[in-house]
Amino acid sequence: MLTTTGKATNPTQEFIEASRIFLKDDFLPKATHCLEALSDQDLWWRPNEQSNSVGNLVLHLCGNMRQWIVNSMGGGHFERNRDAEFSERKPVPKAELIARIDGAVNEVDEVLERLSPDGLLERFPVQIYTTSRLQAIYHVVEHFSYHLGQILYIYKLRMGEDPGFYRHLEKK
Repeated sequence: MLTTTGKATNPTQEFIEASRIFLKDDFLPKATHCLEALSDQDLWWRPNEQSNSVGNLVLHLCGNMRQWIVNSMGGGHFERNRDAEFSERKPVPKAELIARIDGAVNEVDEVLERLSPDGLLERFPVQIYTTSRLQAIYHVVEHFSYHLGQILYIYKLRMGEDPGFYRHLEKK
């Protein structure tokens, strides 16, 4: 687990900072590592038609982050087609997938950087829900973590190795 800077003076600041660190400094590098290592064929491999490929998961994460944070909280303009994120079968090139997820995380980070801790309980509509900013951030961080686990599982299946993210914790 990554730690925050310790500069937060209240729990709401700590929550925003921790969310930014998880997304940008922990989850994104892990996802990027997997994307870079997998072949183009493996990025779009799926065990069956009911399962998602890594490519579909990346498209879905980008749509989710932009809808829940960039559009709804940051005032951005992004037309989301959620069904297309899962139904895409024409492979998007690896470099484009990496650029998309990097761009989406950075857009979210910019919104969170500008967010006032006092506004976390403000409510707004997103999808079919009415949610608070705090709930939306929590949802996006948890959602990324969930799908990152699926990406890591596919990585291990296809590569036959552990990515070694926690080797630094091993006793020598």
